[in-house]
Amino acid sequence: MEARAVQRAVRQSARKMRLVIDLIRGRPVPEAYAILRFSKKLAAKQINKVLKSAVANAEQHARRANEALDVDRLRIKYAVVNEGSTFKRFTPAAMGRGTPILKRTSHVEIRVASEPVVAAAPKAAAPAATVRAKPKRKSQPPVKRKAKKRKRLASAGATSRRGST
Repeated sequence: MEARAVQRAVRQSARKMRLVIDLIRGRPVPEAYAILRFSKKLAAKQINKVLKSAVANAEQHARRANEALDVDRLRIKYAVVNEGSTFKRFTPAAMGRGTPILKRTSHVEIRVASEPVVAAAPKAAAPAATVRAKPKRKSQPPVKRKAKKRKRLASAGATSRRGST
């Protein structure tokens, strides 16, 4: 079962929203709710709304198809934030000029899918872990100092770099 939700023209830049959406992509829905609830980012509120809508859409699809759906087994399959239209405004600046202000928007899309129920298979004996030895690093020769420059300064009769008083 898969469901999606889209929110268009969210009044926040896509770059800021992507920071939050990257945190929840591929995670189970209950874990994503917890991450969004405790996030300090303002974008977390908008993304939480879209996620709730996607879960509600999944429940509706399951009801219509007369299938059982466990909301706790849903996983975020696809989560993306795209740029929306940009509102262009101007503010007065010095010497009669106008400075543009770009008010960016974004489109949020989240798809959730239920995880297939896997029957518990009998566990086979795990093979013994092989321990690989780390390759030894070759020691590097000591760093050579710039002796040429010092010799040149000494032969020219120059004093120290700081100068003499």
